[in-house]
Amino acid sequence: MERILKRETRPSRAAPSVIAAGLVIVLCVYALLETAVRAVGQPPWLVDPQTAAENIVALPDGVPPLLLGVMGAVLVMVGLYFFLNAVLPGRRARHLLPDRRAAVVVDDEVIASALARRARLAANVTQDQVMVVVSRNRVLVNVRPTSGVPLRTDAVLAAVRAELQEMAPSPMPEVRINVALAGVIGA
Repeated sequence: MERILKRETRPSRAAPSVIAAGLVIVLCVYALLETAVRAVGQPPWLVDPQTAAENIVALPDGVPPLLLGVMGAVLVMVGLYFFLNAVLPGRRARHLLPDRRAAVVVDDEVIASALARRARLAANVTQDQVMVVVSRNRVLVNVRPTSGVPLRTDAVLAAVRAELQEMAPSPMPEVRINVALAGVIGA
């Protein structure tokens, strides 16, 4: 069960793995073909393997520093992409909900929708006046009050916290409320 939950809350690394394997395969096949062409005595397709090896060994000579810098930066960025994909855990926009019988994984958008409904009812505003953003550790509730109608921020905060306590998502996010300074007319 724990393995399934981990798979559902963490992104797959299949795409970067396929890209890396594809690059290695293409380079190896090209090197094999160039070597075979050289062994047969034919001229190289693009670069002679012996000449390429000699140029790599004597790399700073004859290459403009700007080109070396750009090539180095590109190689560092590609390497950093693959390294960070391998090391960092990554996270999908999902939370786990407790249940004794089943593994429950809920998208953050579903949690945001439920919290927006609860905040809207507590604030006595329309659906367009409440926006909720759920991230791993934070819930941000943005409320645009109706002009002339006082808004009880503590009641909205308590309602949203009660809904979160009822859901009990893991990890439990912290709730923040932003009330817009300009209200909505005639809502």
